[in-house]
Amino acid sequence: MDTSHHFFLLLMLLHYTIGTNTTCVKIVPDSNSSIPVEVGKNFTATCHLREGSDYTSDDIEWFLDDNSSIAKQHYHKINRTSVSVTINASRNMKQETVWLKCKATRKSLSFIPPCSYGVLLLAGYPPLKPENLTCIAEQENKGISPLLKCYWDPGSRDPLLDTTYILHAKLSLGDSNYFSSCNQRLARSCTVNLGTFPVYMTVIVWVEVKNRLGSVRSDELQCDALKFVKPNPPSNVLPLAEVNFSTSLMVTWKRPIEKATMTLSYVIRYCQVDSDVWTEVPENFTRAHTESFRLQSLKPYTEYVVQMRCIEEQHESYWSNWSANATVRTAEAEPASAPDLWRIIQPTSDNRNVTLQWKPPVKANGVILKYNLYISQDNGKLERPDEIPDNQKYSMQLPPGKDANIEITAANSVGVSPKATLFIPRSDQAELPGVGSMSWSVRDEELQVEWTGVPHPSYGHLSEFLLEWVNVHQRELQPHWQRVPRNVNTTTLTGFEKLKRYNISVYPIYKYRLHTQAGRTVTHIQAGRPVTKAAYIQQESPEKGPTVTVTKSKKNSAELTWEEIPLDSQRGFITNYTIFYRAGNTEHWQSVTVGANVRSHVLTDLSSEMDYVVHIMASTVAGSKNGSDFNFKTMKYGDGEVEVIVVVVCLSFLFLTVFIIMLCLRKREVIKQLLWPQVPDPSDSSIAHWSPDFPVKADMPKEDVSVVEVDVFDGKSLCEEDKTVLPLKKDKYLSEEHSSGIGGSSCMSSPRHSVSDSDESDSGQTTASTVQYSSVVASGYKGQTPNHPPPVFARSESTQPLLDCEEHPDLLNESGGHSRNSYFRRGRELESGVLTQDCNEPNGGSLTFCPVQEEEVSPIVEDPPASGVSYMPQQSGYRPQ
Repeated sequence: MDTSHHFFLLLMLLHYTIGTNTTCVKIVPDSNSSIPVEVGKNFTATCHLREGSDYTSDDIEWFLDDNSSIAKQHYHKINRTSVSVTINASRNMKQETVWLKCKATRKSLSFIPPCSYGVLLLAGYPPLKPENLTCIAEQENKGISPLLKCYWDPGSRDPLLDTTYILHAKLSLGDSNYFSSCNQRLARSCTVNLGTFPVYMTVIVWVEVKNRLGSVRSDELQCDALKFVKPNPPSNVLPLAEVNFSTSLMVTWKRPIEKATMTLSYVIRYCQVDSDVWTEVPENFTRAHTESFRLQSLKPYTEYVVQMRCIEEQHESYWSNWSANATVRTAEAEPASAPDLWRIIQPTSDNRNVTLQWKPPVKANGVILKYNLYISQDNGKLERPDEIPDNQKYSMQLPPGKDANIEITAANSVGVSPKATLFIPRSDQAELPGVGSMSWSVRDEELQVEWTGVPHPSYGHLSEFLLEWVNVHQRELQPHWQRVPRNVNTTTLTGFEKLKRYNISVYPIYKYRLHTQAGRTVTHIQAGRPVTKAAYIQQESPEKGPTVTVTKSKKNSAELTWEEIPLDSQRGFITNYTIFYRAGNTEHWQSVTVGANVRSHVLTDLSSEMDYVVHIMASTVAGSKNGSDFNFKTMKYGDGEVEVIVVVVCLSFLFLTVFIIMLCLRKREVIKQLLWPQVPDPSDSSIAHWSPDFPVKADMPKEDVSVVEVDVFDGKSLCEEDKTVLPLKKDKYLSEEHSSGIGGSSCMSSPRHSVSDSDESDSGQTTASTVQYSSVVASGYKGQTPNHPPPVFARSESTQPLLDCEEHPDLLNESGGHSRNSYFRRGRELESGVLTQDCNEPNGGSLTFCPVQEEEVSPIVEDPPASGVSYMPQQSGYRPQ
């Protein structure tokens, strides 16, 4: 503890003890500072009452740290005024320093003030004996430093108390005693100054340790002073390469210390650069006063690192440290190994693209200045290409029907390497067998490759195995390869990029000899059939998911297609695809898992005419990645449903059409009556069989026409005129110059009025059922002199059809009426003859139909007798309009 800490403890002590004269109790032993107590041992203290105190020993109590009272069983009553207590000092105390207090007080009500006294206890251990004392005196410039630094083992126990270590050094000759103090609880070293280092003298060294609980001394170390010396390493260590000595190096150095002070022995070690395997030169080769040495059996044109150290010749001192690295390269020699030759064959439609690649010789023994490449086809003459690029690659075209043998050598400034050969067979030649199977695994970011099924020796001499790996992400193939001895079936490959796919191939390499027709023997080195597998050194989830499209959407299904994720984005082997889909109005996703080689899938059990959302998740062994969503809608009708509906509608329409046609054929008469109502044929009318009851005059020429009167009403609607005037009306009709309407009677106000004008009120008659009739206009009365023009025939403009009474005259005759509703027509007896006389023929005795002439006629004077009228049917019947 420092002085401030002691002062603080003193103030605390004064706080509890007002003074020796102000308290009624006192503790023995007592101290103004702390009292050391050894941990694990008992400590006894006695509390004394001062003279004049009103307390007795029964009023004394002991306390530890103010809070815990000591049990009465540890008390010992000495007399009426003294009580002792015994406690065990242990490390279970809360602190290294604790208060032990004695207090006198009355438990009953009393006016005597209590008094107390306390001492500070400090727990700790006595020091341990130092062990393994050693001392070193290091070299300083060309001499030895007078500072002697010693080291020891203080033990592992903390003394818990302030401890002082004193290093003592004493020369065997003289009374000089050198010492140095180190105030530390667990000091492990200390340095003592000897003034001048005592060369060739004996030095005695020991360590003394003290604290408040005791002191101890180490064993003495007595030896020659040179044994304490640690020299510096040799200086100016310089290895030199020698021309024409490619396997040796000359190493030179300087002594680190004066020969008179210390005779040294040296050790040289060396290794190749980037190697941690050192080779030491035996010490007996570098003893005495040598300052140079030749290293032999080295590799040509190889960098070496050289280090040196030294020690006293009798090995009684310490070894110096190793000198700094000195690096040098041995001289060149001719290459000791051939280049490493390999090929890449890419078949095309016409030729084979062969790319030759090679590595420098492993034992190049110098800088390779050039490569000599020779190619022969079909065992022909070796030819050297005009130019070989510097990138250690050469491309050539090889026809499928030819083989090629390639040789290559490397040359440096000293000589030429052995040749490497490679044979490329014809494309139609059978491949040599390969290994049975190959597998790989990842271990510490390295690829462990193993293969089985080594080819049988009968196929040729198996020379070695070649392992090739190619980064498939690169546009231009850049293979890497490694050769393995034939008796090995496993190896470790390095130099792979993470998240990149590689194709790993194993080739057996065969070596055999052929005898050519020229009598010389050719050695062929040929690769067998490769076994290839893809590999990753590390995998992660894909960088992006697949993009899905719907190619066929049906009523209850949809065909999904997706493209393979680009190789650069896969970042591992795709293990499977998971299709997630849901209806547009729901939140629940359904999923389907398919294999890694599947690129399309049909979703079934979908709802018709429903919107769906779909995306695909691609998975690797390290994770998964979702693709983008795609929306599609199922169809309302399924396959064939529209065709069925169309066929059903067409068949229904066809059946309906056939039904209507058959109905029309069966009801054609009814339809004919509805669409084309039947118009009565006047030739088949009853008037053809009606005989007039009016007499014909004897001198009247035979008439060619008949006169008939048609009533506008039915047969029963006769005028109220007396039937006696009927002959007059008939003559009146004969004297008319204009055509008369069929069905006209004396009831009409005008003999010119036609039926079409008078039947406007008859709504049942249409123009579609009109018929044209004819009438005859006579030139005068019967019996008159025929000096007038012959009668003229006029066509009737009437559209009035025949009346029912005309079609059924028997109804009227039965009622006693006269048949006045009759038609003009030709008599059936005259139908076979045709009037051939011209209208201008002066034969007035015959009546001929001629065009109607609009002439004025004289009024009718008399009515010819009804019996004298003769009738003639029309020539051509009626004519429709």
